[in-house]
Amino acid sequence: MDLIIKDLCKTYPNGVKAIDSLNLKIGKGMFGLLGPNGAGKSSLMRTIATLQDPDSGSMHFGETDILNDPMSLRRVLGYLPQEFGVYPKMNADELLDYFATLKGVASKKDRNKIVEYVLELTNLTDVRKKHVSSYSGGMKQRFGIAQLLLNNPKLIIVDEPTAGLDPAERNRFLNVLRGIASSNTIIFSTHIVDDIKDLCNDMAIMNNGRILKQASPVSATRDIEGKIFVRDIEPSQLTEMELTHNILSTKYNSDNSLKIRIFADSKPAEDFYIEDPVLEDVYFIALQEVNKLKQ
Repeated sequence: MDLIIKDLCKTYPNGVKAIDSLNLKIGKGMFGLLGPNGAGKSSLMRTIATLQDPDSGSMHFGETDILNDPMSLRRVLGYLPQEFGVYPKMNADELLDYFATLKGVASKKDRNKIVEYVLELTNLTDVRKKHVSSYSGGMKQRFGIAQLLLNNPKLIIVDEPTAGLDPAERNRFLNVLRGIASSNTIIFSTHIVDDIKDLCNDMAIMNNGRILKQASPVSATRDIEGKIFVRDIEPSQLTEMELTHNILSTKYNSDNSLKIRIFADSKPAEDFYIEDPVLEDVYFIALQEVNKLKQ
């Protein structure tokens, strides 16, 4: 089933336009929503999850009209917000059994079966008797995935799930998402480019409440092949270079010189050399283009 969003708008009472005439189509698999903090990603996630109403627009998931029939979506929805709280003195077994009851799994036998399944899937079986409040950040995020899988959701939303995780925890968490992506529609919101590159078969870049670009990570990168050039400069040259070149990013070398990365249709000068594009280049180009329109 596809999630189709048309002309969605949301302005908060303080005047912030969080979602601005947004259109999006999301199919099965892992979809990455990439954007800086404050881009409107969480506002969009909460709206899709029926936690807040938009001012206008429409959303459909398959045959379900989300705005007019939110309960039908909630039956097939799994949602992991940025901040996921847990009960302080309950272990994973007890808490998952409790959540399964709330989600309508009446039979104790059926609850035991689904709890066993989600603990194994999220690699938490060995710590099922420990209080969830004592888990590390990555374990809590995996527990969050375990609880949202209890109702066999068809649409899963995870909002900035890897923020604050160390590299090992991040990899374990992403592996759990990979394991469930083939049979679900998963929306993965993040400001971390590498999360999208490693995980998603489709993506969109969002800023200022709008979708700037939608494409697969592979095709988005392919579109700028032959247009990324780099050279080393002294840090003191950076201001001058910014005036004459479209600089995407900078990075210090071991000798304290600065490697600049620019976007151009052709080689700007002999001292530049071409380099393969990466998804981070696509991201910075999209953000630059929208900033130019605002000027």
